Amino acid sequence: MIKHELLAKIQRQEILPGSYMYDEIHRLKADNERLVVEMNQRYQTAEELRASLEKITGRAIDASVTISQPFYTDFGKHISFGKDIFINQNVTFVDLGGIVIEDHVLIGPMCRIISVNHLIDPTKRRGLSVAAVKIEENAWLGANVTVLPGVTIGKNAVVAADSTVTKDVPDNVIVAGTPAKVIKEI
Repeated sequence: MIKHELLAKIQRQEILPGSYMYDEIHRLKADNERLVVEMNQRYQTAEELRASLEKITGRAIDASVTISQPFYTDFGKHISFGKDIFINQNVTFVDLGGIVIEDHVLIGPMCRIISVNHLIDPTKRRGLSVAAVKIEENAWLGANVTVLPGVTIGKNAVVAADSTVTKDVPDNVIVAGTPAKVIKEI
């Protein structure tokens, strides 16, 4: 199965243990884990790091993208980077459900962008559901921000440090807190 086609098939579906899809996801995830460990086990120049991430994502990454090490992703193939992006160190992308980072985005240290969730039903708890996350142009995530599945961070929006974003953030606002709420318009 082509990895980019997988993304469309699994959106908002229950992915249950023992199913073909669940097993395939975990096989692909294991392949990615090796590449991520290799990428983070030694210092890499910006060019080397982008080359490593191109192997992980299966996509070209523009030379204007800067990512600090270490950088973590659990799946890798469902990340899309725009241009002129800065991602600080110790950031984690849980990207099975898809993560799109548009142009001019800033992501602070220790942020977590999560596109996967476990199912609420206790009898299906080990199962998964996914929903894409999108960080729109010129948005800024402060340090230690968590963005949950299905959320879009609007254009020019700022998410204050230590916030947890549980629902969409409009364009041109600052949000803060857990759950994040609008505190100011820009």
